[in-house]
Amino acid sequence: MKFVDEAYIDVSAGDGGAGCVSFRHEKYKEFGGPNGGDGGRGGHVFAVADPSLNTLVDYRFSRCHSAKRGQHGMGSDMFGAAGADITLKMPVGTLVIDAETSEVLFELLNPGEVVIMAKGGDGGFGNLRYKSAINRAPRQKTPGWPGEKRKIKLELKVLADVGLLGMPNAGKSTLITAISNARPRIADYPFTTLHPHLGVVRVGPDQSFVVADLPGLIEGASEGEGLGHQFLRHLQRTRLLLHVVDIVPIDTAVDTVAQAKAIVDELKKYDESLYLKPRWLVLNKIDSIPPDQRAAWVKDFVSRFKFQGRVFETSGLTHEGCDYLIKTVYQHLSIQQKTTQTPEVPDPRFVGCDSK
Repeated sequence: MKFVDEAYIDVSAGDGGAGCVSFRHEKYKEFGGPNGGDGGRGGHVFAVADPSLNTLVDYRFSRCHSAKRGQHGMGSDMFGAAGADITLKMPVGTLVIDAETSEVLFELLNPGEVVIMAKGGDGGFGNLRYKSAINRAPRQKTPGWPGEKRKIKLELKVLADVGLLGMPNAGKSTLITAISNARPRIADYPFTTLHPHLGVVRVGPDQSFVVADLPGLIEGASEGEGLGHQFLRHLQRTRLLLHVVDIVPIDTAVDTVAQAKAIVDELKKYDESLYLKPRWLVLNKIDSIPPDQRAAWVKDFVSRFKFQGRVFETSGLTHEGCDYLIKTVYQHLSIQQKTTQTPEVPDPRFVGCDSK
């Protein structure tokens, strides 16, 4: 399935049904009085966060979504039925944005969370509503109110605890395959990963976290160079970044320290808050260095990179250092979770939606 993390749709709630002008006509009831009912409410357009979805591909070619209008009022005190609502399923982590004003309307962050994207119009009043002691035969009625119509931009930011970033061919896909259940495409050429991959890392029977593998970044990514800039938004909701570096690149003329610094600069240019996230250094493909030379290689790289955080030595191919990495990451996330207040789960009830 093609990965799609951005889509534009048009949503239209149903119009309310019109009220009815009617009078009671029965034998021996000469002045039966008004009995025209109200129109029904138009259908709402809802959005629900579905954890089984991980892409917005369903909305790439299906743009228009309209709810049914309410039924008109009828005589004999019969009110019109409400129009049928429609519910659009979206991945958890979707932003619902007003395409015309760029205002963020909703964020679907919790599985099963439901929001109203467009509210149906109220039904019009029938002449039964206007009956009074001084107006016993009213002929007034009102049309139904129009439903809301919106142009919506959907933007998906995947919900992952840990994000992998680095240059193309740094071994991120091999690493996520070694530590999780993700199976991205792996090849010996740059830009093998064309869209994000999510993997669940199992630390214990009831201990796990989610890691995201993004396409490789290159210098100038924040201005649109390469592929990774399209997916930098997916790192904004992670709690920890793992900067994966190929410590021994195939091309010996490449300065890996300069590349690593370029990645950090791109993060800062794209989003200051992303740059300030906790970031650890993962020196990958350590198996390509003889064991007796590894300490010197690592010390030289870290000193030239001037990195102050935690440093890990791993090999996605031989799984060396992977177990220690995932256990340390889980401990960090657990401590972070305890110190962070758990957000309140939104009330799924639809406040302000009448039953008309």
